Amino acid sequence: MNTWNWQVDTAHSAVDFSVRHLMISKVKGCFNEFTATIEADPTDLTTASISLEIQTASVDTRNADRDAHLCGADFFDCQQHPTLTFVATEICQIDNDQYSVTGDCTICGVTCKETFTTHYAGSSTDPWGNEKIAFTAEGCINRSDYGLKYNAALETGGVLISDLVTIAIEIQASRTV
Repeated sequence: MNTWNWQVDTAHSAVDFSVRHLMISKVKGCFNEFTATIEADPTDLTTASISLEIQTASVDTRNADRDAHLCGADFFDCQQHPTLTFVATEICQIDNDQYSVTGDCTICGVTCKETFTTHYAGSSTDPWGNEKIAFTAEGCINRSDYGLKYNAALETGGVLISDLVTIAIEIQASRTV
């Protein structure tokens, strides 16, 4: 087994999310600042060590007022909780390039187990001789599990913001020496 350290290439990676709004459409956003620690053997990813840290104040929904609200006490409370984290605790292979990654997700000081379906997209060497690997991960979390309960009832029934948040992560990383 050859386990190597991998450094996330943030220029070619993304942490995106979407949440249903007014029960009829989705608001999409991303976090612009994040880091990850990855120790992995691409031939046996079930032995990988993975942790992700996201700067909550880097939330970006392309709407400054909404972003300010998300940074406030109703949601991330970025002053009190500047990061959200995910640390993998179990990685199971589903098929050739697909894995189930379960771990401890901490948002606003609350930790819950979450599972993401992860696809290993493969490896390549860039024009400068750097070895790269790439992953995609998708899953849903329930924001109220983390105390993010801000909402409003709608006259027509339902609520302003869904509890379910879809998360999509794209990671490209370079092998470090």
